[in-house]
Amino acid sequence: MRFDELDTKMRIYEEHDDRCVLPGVYMVARIDGRNFTRLTKETHKFEAPFDERFRDMMLDTTEHLMSCGFRVIYGFTQSDEISLLFHPEENAFQRKIRKYDSILAGEASAKFSLCLQDHACFDCRICELPNEGLVVDYFRWRSEDAHRNALNAHCYWILRNAGESPKTAESMVSGLSVANKNELLFERGVNYNDLPSWQRRGSGLYWETYAKAGLNKLTGLTVTATRQRIMRNLELPMKDDYGTFMLNLLHGVG
Repeated sequence: MRFDELDTKMRIYEEHDDRCVLPGVYMVARIDGRNFTRLTKETHKFEAPFDERFRDMMLDTTEHLMSCGFRVIYGFTQSDEISLLFHPEENAFQRKIRKYDSILAGEASAKFSLCLQDHACFDCRICELPNEGLVVDYFRWRSEDAHRNALNAHCYWILRNAGESPKTAESMVSGLSVANKNELLFERGVNYNDLPSWQRRGSGLYWETYAKAGLNKLTGLTVTATRQRIMRNLELPMKDDYGTFMLNLLHGVG
């Protein structure tokens, strides 16, 4: 059998389920760390419940993903997860889902491993959102998840540091309302609302345009060029204000 014939025959098995995201549908990738509880609490023992070194590694990984060949207009990270919003007209690899899943998981794993100087692994999935309202809802969902996780984590670790066992601390936190969790922290000297915003709401990254001064080597004159860079926002707005923030970001896409 000639190679061309064999190639055609075998590619059917490789590409039979090669689904693409339809044009006009927004794409959001969610990238999650695999076995990160063991990695961060046992192997490397980052500070609990939050560690600025770990936060910065996640920010560096998010920034790398926004610069590795895809048109990403917004990145959001909290805990060990990253969400990426692609430009509405992104068409790399004909929008084949398997390409985005495999490349982004690989890039995230490689970058974070370099930051950590140890093996780390991420998985990836693509969310297909048919309108901007659902895009806003998606990121509000992840923001609220960050808030819930942060409140639970601070309660859990304040109980652990007070001598409670892991099982007891988890059971005590799971039975409390949001108001009671805030009260638990307040009684132990912690005002939840005074905690850093990046812990409570995650962090956002997006492109900003800025003017950069340079020298024209031919004329010797100073000239100004327009450039783009990634802005890191560790104090994202909340609730409806976050929705407005996301809409403004979407409407500002060129």
